Amino acid sequence: MTRPRQRVSSGTEWEDAVGYSRAVRAGDTVHVAGTTATGEDGAVVGVGDPGRQTRYALGLAIEALEETGATASDVVRTRLYVTDVDDWPEIGSAHAEYFGDVRPAATMVQVERLIDPDHLVEVELEAILSDET
Repeated sequence: MTRPRQRVSSGTEWEDAVGYSRAVRAGDTVHVAGTTATGEDGAVVGVGDPGRQTRYALGLAIEALEETGATASDVVRTRLYVTDVDDWPEIGSAHAEYFGDVRPAATMVQVERLIDPDHLVEVELEAILSDET
């Protein structure tokens, strides 16, 4: 028996081509897929600016999260994939703007590159909804 899922789409062609959703809620858990600073026109937002890219990507990820009924305060884990870990102060500051009071478990990992060479940051979120929030 398949459990019901709520899927959130970003509306891009890549979801069908690759077979993924921007976010999936299963029960009280929400997973938001890797999200980059990509505008509606497909262009990278904040080229060369890791702080701006982090803010933009987190904003998109939280919008998807909210479509499932969750909020930023429900986030229990974040993952940040970065192309230069030396950018951590700008990236960390942007993360704190969204999660300073929430304090989710957070991971930052340097990767060789992301899907577009102009992307400096990709973020993932996990949230758990609770009646005790």
